[in-house]
Amino acid sequence: MYISFVLTVLFFVVILCIAGWGLRRTENVEDFFLGGKTLGAWILALSYGTAYFSAVIFVGFAGKFGWQFGLNALWVGIGNAVVGSGLAWIILGSRTRQMTHRLNARTMPEFFAARYETNGMKIITALIIFFFLMPYSASVFTGLSYLFEIVFERRVSFTVVLTIISLLSFLYITGGGYKAIARIDFIQGIIMFGGSLLMVYFVARYYGGVTTASADITAHLQQRLNSGEIKPVPWFVLPSVIFMTSLGVWGLPQMVHKYYAIRDEKEILRGAIITTIFATVIGCSAYFTGAMTHLMEPDKIPYIANNGVNFDQLVPDLVASRLPSVLLAVILLLVLSASLSTLSSLVLVSASAITIDLYKGYVKRDASDRSELLLMRVLCGVFILVSYLIALYKPTWIVSLMSISWGAVAGSFLAPYLYGLYWKRTTKLGAYAGMWTGLLVSNGLYWYWFTTGKGSMMAPVASSIAMVVPLFVVPIVSLISKPPKRETIEIAFGSDNQSV
Repeated sequence: MYISFVLTVLFFVVILCIAGWGLRRTENVEDFFLGGKTLGAWILALSYGTAYFSAVIFVGFAGKFGWQFGLNALWVGIGNAVVGSGLAWIILGSRTRQMTHRLNARTMPEFFAARYETNGMKIITALIIFFFLMPYSASVFTGLSYLFEIVFERRVSFTVVLTIISLLSFLYITGGGYKAIARIDFIQGIIMFGGSLLMVYFVARYYGGVTTASADITAHLQQRLNSGEIKPVPWFVLPSVIFMTSLGVWGLPQMVHKYYAIRDEKEILRGAIITTIFATVIGCSAYFTGAMTHLMEPDKIPYIANNGVNFDQLVPDLVASRLPSVLLAVILLLVLSASLSTLSSLVLVSASAITIDLYKGYVKRDASDRSELLLMRVLCGVFILVSYLIALYKPTWIVSLMSISWGAVAGSFLAPYLYGLYWKRTTKLGAYAGMWTGLLVSNGLYWYWFTTGKGSMMAPVASSIAMVVPLFVVPIVSLISKPPKRETIEIAFGSDNQSV
């Protein structure tokens, strides 16, 4: 426990020092939000990867789906690496960078407003981002606090841990901005990469190695299915999880934000390779560890009274019981790194939605850089505070909390964003129809399934449906509505050989 404490304090000191360095080099909102658009492939790729994977994957997703699906949960990690990382960079990176430069857009709401010539979409998008990313942020806080509580043998309460992490997040995010955050993400990415490999190696070694552990996982899962201890999950749930966590990131503003800050086109392919390798290691390590929870002794498996297994504590309990103190400290830093990087991305994007898209766009167009930067920092604090208050309730359904957020945000933005990048015929009405369809479908399905007691299992399904339906709605409505202005399309798409 003492080693974990010392390393954690040292980690916090390093982060705050880098944040102080960034504070001295942040002069305006573009520096704070985009790092001056001077970042290269290595820093941005690891920043993307660390924002992708948080405590939610290690604490919530790995535990729940590793327990329910065993080794088949590895397909989620593979999908995240191939579709959510590699293909995302290749398909979205260059086109996003060039089009946002041509349209002079710094945020996703600004992109929608310029691409579809409607300021109303900027307002709607900004509000969706700010309010629906809070549950995601709260789920990250919750998962991280659970792990800290277990690692420190419950000598430090959940509330104390949550408060400390929230304060740290506030200090380093509001202080350093993205120039510091991206560099902190780079360090955190290295910790995550090495820590994930060490976690799998040592936990698997305890159970006889990867090959033996894999065979035993399959056998234990089958035994639990045969005995009725685990109820069979509908076949479509696993594909829904893969789809939600892989294609869903294509429409999440905190992930798209990374493409805006790319230094030049040469960095795209390099970034795609780096982030794919990173995501493969992190994703597969997390889900394999989650599957190894089947090998825990029966009396060590955490249960919720009258409610079955506590999925959110499975992986923390496994890791805490099977790793020596030094390695446990490394794993703690791994999850801390993953969580802080995700939180920083969520907070920056959410604060920018109000500052850049609403305040600067409507309330005070002539706002100075100083006042705009101050407001953005204040809103970062507000976002963290509200997420902290949600997490104080200690929700035990982390996966559902994240799914609600992803379904509402990605369901609203994925289709209008993807078609807007590649299809010139996409219209304002088509984009509006897709956005409202995704938002209404996601919230409608969540409400229905939660009221019928199936919310925990069906949340990823609801998110996936909310992403798929707008992909059909946008082109249908676009084809029957008035085409966009030629001048707007020429600006947005430029010439075939034009680069930025």
